[in-house]
Amino acid sequence: MAQEDGLPGSTTSPPELRHPGMPDTGAPDMDVREADARGAGDRDKAARMPRNRTRRSLRITRIIVWTLLLLVLAPPLLTVIYSVVPPISTLMISRYAQGLWVDRQWRSLDQISPHLVRAVITSEDARFCDHRGVDWDALHGQIQKLNAGEDARGASTITMQLAKNLFLWGDRSFIRKGLELPTALMIDQILTKRRIMEVYLNVAEWGEGIFGAEAAAQAWFGKSAADLTQAEASRLATALPNPILRNPARPGRGHARLASTNQRRIANAGNIFGCVLASR
Repeated sequence: MAQEDGLPGSTTSPPELRHPGMPDTGAPDMDVREADARGAGDRDKAARMPRNRTRRSLRITRIIVWTLLLLVLAPPLLTVIYSVVPPISTLMISRYAQGLWVDRQWRSLDQISPHLVRAVITSEDARFCDHRGVDWDALHGQIQKLNAGEDARGASTITMQLAKNLFLWGDRSFIRKGLELPTALMIDQILTKRRIMEVYLNVAEWGEGIFGAEAAAQAWFGKSAADLTQAEASRLATALPNPILRNPARPGRGHARLASTNQRRIANAGNIFGCVLASR
């Protein structure tokens, strides 16, 4: 016969009786400890979050500072290097990065026709030998035109164009124009006028993928830059403001007129080329 609950020999343990005032030493204690641990972990996370944000802010600040230092210091350092090393223009770099064709054959100034030097100075910057990188008089005149609502062009010196070609981008924004000024002043302090002209004539664009006087002379006239005639040099010089659309070998009516005007101005220019051609 089955044994009844509570009788001797029964295998069922009697329920544990606990007074309401007695502490619970079982699972509830574990819950309290787990809750305390979670609370401590949350507090640690909350304490770490400001520190992590501070570290991220410091990293971002360092990156910004180093980037600005690089942007400020790179042009002067590169300009010093470019006083002896043939430079490359930002447009060439862009074309290389896109896998596009680039034709550039570096030539020293002694290997470039003096006709081209005269034509470029006359066309692009007649006061090249007089200013220190920026033609302030011409710039002031263009600002007055802007204030009067007129179209303002023509204040960009050869040195400013070189600053754009070597270190800046090609749009016509006021930001780029503003950066051209200190960059041109810096270039003029580091490089001689002859070196500025030499570099300019080797990085200037004269057609799609055509850079420098030698590549231009070969592409448009089938000859070396040293053998350019005055007429050919004037066509090349007056193509510079719009090198993609103007064809020096077969100039349009407007381009041909500009080239003829350039030749007449050279004849009447006097000694505006002395800083470049004096030692030749």
